[in-house]
Amino acid sequence: MLLALLASGMASAATAASAATAASGAAAGHDVLALDCAHVSAEDVAQRLAPLPAPRIILFQGSLTTTTMQSFGEFLIAMGYPDERIRQPRDGSLSQSSFGDSLPWAGMLAWYYENEGMMPVLVGHSQGGMMAIRILHELDGAFHGDISVRDPRTGEVLARTTIRDPATGDMRPVRGLKVDYAAAIATGKLPRILLGQWDMIAKLRRIPDTAVDFTGFSIPWDPIAGTFGDPEPYLATGTARVRNVVLASGTSHVGVPETVHLAGNAVTRMWIDAYSPDVNAQLPDVVGIDTANLLHAADIWFSVKQNWCRSAQRRSRAKAIN
Repeated sequence: MLLALLASGMASAATAASAATAASGAAAGHDVLALDCAHVSAEDVAQRLAPLPAPRIILFQGSLTTTTMQSFGEFLIAMGYPDERIRQPRDGSLSQSSFGDSLPWAGMLAWYYENEGMMPVLVGHSQGGMMAIRILHELDGAFHGDISVRDPRTGEVLARTTIRDPATGDMRPVRGLKVDYAAAIATGKLPRILLGQWDMIAKLRRIPDTAVDFTGFSIPWDPIAGTFGDPEPYLATGTARVRNVVLASGTSHVGVPETVHLAGNAVTRMWIDAYSPDVNAQLPDVVGIDTANLLHAADIWFSVKQNWCRSAQRRSRAKAIN
């Protein structure tokens, strides 16, 4: 009898906990619809976005194996982004190699979108920026006619080139899928020539319609990227919204991903939380405060928050309809 009562009590507690979780998620979903995605505060991240699913973020490192996107991934996590949405499911890494073909990555983006209901974000440094842009061209059909879906958990190529679109419920090809936000940091043409990546030279500054929003960050007089004087701007080939951000001359090409320190300092974190690309705010000038890499870290975090908010709103509306 006692065991039965205990079991009944445990079941009731589990049911109550499940109901509370569902209610919390529903409340967060309602709250997120009221958000202005152009002005997402730190409080909004912690209280309204954190309880909800977030788009995957894939961070591509450059060609130097000693320089990774580990610090940048840690920065995003410290700012409030869900850890598990940045880590690669097969090995838990935060930083991904930019060597290899874009075809597998395009197939994995399709799998994520179909199974998680949100399109991943792409951010790349140096050659990693080239890979992010290459994936956009891959989705646009520049390199292969068909793109097979690929399971990122196992690497298995699935025997189909279509997915069920979670937004509409209809079947659609992988080719033509749009990435809501992508960014490239210190990506240049000179390394493409040196590494024999000839098929990307003409495409490197052209952003196809498979990007909704794209931001390119360039460093003037960057000898590694081959940037001399004013950087060549990124341009949309069609409907993509493209922004160009020129970083301070002298910014370290190799050190540009090192950003986790910015989330741990009260001054720089406050500046990042208040940042908007529409406001020309001066960098904080405080003795002893390291502001290296602050501008692009703040700009990418702004876009990541905005995309997270928009994706959560779309998902919430789709669930309400279905």
